[in-house]
Amino acid sequence: MAMTARLFGDRWTLLVLREVFYGVTCFADIRADLGLPPATLDKRLTALVEAGVLKRAHYKLESERARAAYHLTEAGIGLLPMLLAMKEWGDAVLRLDDPPTRLVHADSGERLRIGLVDAHGAAVPFERAELRPAGETGA
Repeated sequence: MAMTARLFGDRWTLLVLREVFYGVTCFADIRADLGLPPATLDKRLTALVEAGVLKRAHYKLESERARAAYHLTEAGIGLLPMLLAMKEWGDAVLRLDDPPTRLVHADSGERLRIGLVDAHGAAVPFERAELRPAGETGA
């Protein structure tokens, strides 16, 4: 947890990730959405690229200079459950109004929540889960 907190432990990094998950991939568009200084955004994006969470791809529009876009790597996509868990917790504990977005099943529209599943895909209640030292087995 400490290593993860070191990388994602500030508000801007999480908001940059949120934007990329929303499909906002260009530096200028991320900056416009978040309103943060270019140097701050560059620092966060560079850290996420170096950590293997994002990959930088250059593109060039006709008659413009080359620009960078940022896309999620497999490791970055793996962060979605963490980000959704943070959203779910914040919506339940910190918000005083209705959240602007809801996580729903794409087909039924039924509301979804973050949970745990075992190796066979069966749901496991949080109260039945425990953290154990690596290598420890059994009950």
